Amino acid sequence: MTATERFLKYITFDTESDEKSASVPSTEKQKVLGACLARELADLGLENPHMDQQGYVYGWLPATPGREDDPVVALIAHMDTAPRVSGKDVKARVVEYTGGDIVLNEEQGIVMGAAAFPDLAENLGKHLIVTDGTTLLGADDKAGIAEIFSALEYLMNHPELAHGRAAVCITPDEEIGRGADHLDLDKLGAAYGYTVDGGPLGLLEYENFNAAGAEVVIHGVNIHPGEGKNKMKNACLLAAEFIAMMPPAETPAHTEGYEGFYHLCTMAGDEGEARMEWIIRDHDREKFEARKDFVRRVGRYLDDKYGDGTVEVKVEDSYQNMKEKILPHPEILERARAAFRGAGVEPVDWAIRGGTDGAKLSFLGLPCPNLSTGGFHYHGVYEYIPQESLEKMTEVLVNLLTGIDGNIKRENFEKNC
Repeated sequence: MTATERFLKYITFDTESDEKSASVPSTEKQKVLGACLARELADLGLENPHMDQQGYVYGWLPATPGREDDPVVALIAHMDTAPRVSGKDVKARVVEYTGGDIVLNEEQGIVMGAAAFPDLAENLGKHLIVTDGTTLLGADDKAGIAEIFSALEYLMNHPELAHGRAAVCITPDEEIGRGADHLDLDKLGAAYGYTVDGGPLGLLEYENFNAAGAEVVIHGVNIHPGEGKNKMKNACLLAAEFIAMMPPAETPAHTEGYEGFYHLCTMAGDEGEARMEWIIRDHDREKFEARKDFVRRVGRYLDDKYGDGTVEVKVEDSYQNMKEKILPHPEILERARAAFRGAGVEPVDWAIRGGTDGAKLSFLGLPCPNLSTGGFHYHGVYEYIPQESLEKMTEVLVNLLTGIDGNIKRENFEKNC
């Protein structure tokens, strides 16, 4: 089965995670795909394929003779999709892209315009898997799963390609920041790993944001508006004042590259109480700490202005920049670069404006940079991935596991895959 065929199969499963759920996994429907993946690993002939009670799928590719002493490499991807846009009843189709706009849904007038999405021009002549404009696609990260499984199948079918032992883990709940929380590193038994959860083909990511969340609760005083003078404290208006004090140019809509930001995710309330949820991001640790302190200082200022107990600010760290844990192991990055180049892809070092399971895993003791899947515009209805990238990343992963640059001829790979 090709990576494309696998991918089109996996996206038929609704695996949306739920950040408001305290269960593990956060949604039981993730385990439906998990059970399917465990059976598939068994059919491929991997060792001890199984899904544990918390929805994590494991399997091990045995080493070929003479490579038993190689360090065990882990390949990791996640099965859940982001909760903001539906991943149910995905209606995907393949478009041979010859230029111009792509009409995703003629009936609803949903168009992916070439002007709004200039990356389309980079994919002329390719076969793009797109949505119908009403759901996300699920390439984040079912593309990663498809590529990993297709690479495993290729190696099982080609025992002449020498490789060390490889561990595979497919996690739930990555999109809500919990994907690494219950991954059993002792059971995995790997020296280092790679998450296959990135964007356009060729990206090698080993830097990510330092991340925190801030919950702001504003306690107002509600009273009949007819007699509110000098008595009412409208919590919604105080929330608006809090927002107005945040730097307007330091939001996701105004930043790029290594620039950090403050992002208001949700807000709700009435005169008596208002709540806001913010996320705080920066690659630089010192700047990150300063951002967290700024949010607290805004809260303290308004609390002093309107009375003790009016404004509560709670800031909690989410994950850290994995760069400091990856750079001491340059051989991990060089192995990935060689794997890309062996497949005819020039790697590009890229700083993630987000996070991955690999960030947490790196700080738990498993150095774990992130590799591309080939997709674009994750988490939304304009998400797409070229078929060619799915198959090329399969080749990259075969090179990665064999650990030899150009281990296989590209034309032979394409013929036998």
